[in-house]
Amino acid sequence: MQAAWLLGALVIPQLLGFGHGARGAEQEWEGGWGGAQEEEREREALMLKHLQEALGLPTGRGDENPENPVGTREGKGTWETEEDYEEEEEEEATATPSSSPSPSPTPEDTVTYILGRLAGLDAGLHQLHVRLHALDTRVVELARGLRQLREAAGDTRDAVQDLQEAQRRAEREHGRLEGCLKGLRLGHKCFLLSRDFEAQAAAQARCVARGGTLAQPADRQQMEALTRYLRGALAPYNWPVWLGVHDRRAEGLYLFENGQRVSFFAWHRAPRPEPGAGPSAAPHPLSPDQPNGGALENCVAQASDDGSWWDHGCERRLYYVCEFPF
Repeated sequence: MQAAWLLGALVIPQLLGFGHGARGAEQEWEGGWGGAQEEEREREALMLKHLQEALGLPTGRGDENPENPVGTREGKGTWETEEDYEEEEEEEATATPSSSPSPSPTPEDTVTYILGRLAGLDAGLHQLHVRLHALDTRVVELARGLRQLREAAGDTRDAVQDLQEAQRRAEREHGRLEGCLKGLRLGHKCFLLSRDFEAQAAAQARCVARGGTLAQPADRQQMEALTRYLRGALAPYNWPVWLGVHDRRAEGLYLFENGQRVSFFAWHRAPRPEPGAGPSAAPHPLSPDQPNGGALENCVAQASDDGSWWDHGCERRLYYVCEFPF
């Protein structure tokens, strides 16, 4: 095969030179050698075709048409000179991509590709670590700020609780002073009537918030003084007023709000018949003996006209009288 290519390299230039000489002779003897020129052209084309077929070269240079001695290519222009042929071959090589398959990658190319991809992954991981570090820093800052906010909220809550406690102390002190200034002072305690209607438990809570408790007359002297105070404040009407006395823990066991057992009572009693009058079998319908409510009436109120005690249901809304220490 190499010998054939070498033979082609030696013969083709001679043939090309021969062709140039023939065309020069054609121009020189154009006037009288037409027939001999035609035969020469046919011979030249035939020899060139056989030579290209023997060497395995494309046969586009020689055309079977004897009228085209230079040769044509389908869809292409005519070749005037060898230089035109070479220029067209170069254009076709440039315009038409090679259909030959690309060479297979070598192990070195594979290693280089893998290393390049690993380098890209490493760069991506580095950027991710940088962003994670920035995020961790931000989280730490947010946690620090949240901790500071919690500390500030705790301080504020403590301050609010202190203010509320101070307000409660101020209210208790104000209630105690008001009770002793506006109410009845008796020994080491003061009584103050409240004209608000409340249930017994709510009345007790109102008195405690003002620094006292529902009234707890401990003896007859305090009972008589409280009776005079209520009669003067509510006359000419008779209003029951809550006291701090109840038997909610056990029926018949009367206690003060501070848990001490009551030792002095002033229960209301129905009017007795006049001396010499006949006995009455039925009790007075409007003023029965007290206490008479049993388990349904467990709280005690004092009448404002005569100071007698009556048991009532604890949910009934009545006036109440508070007691404050002096």
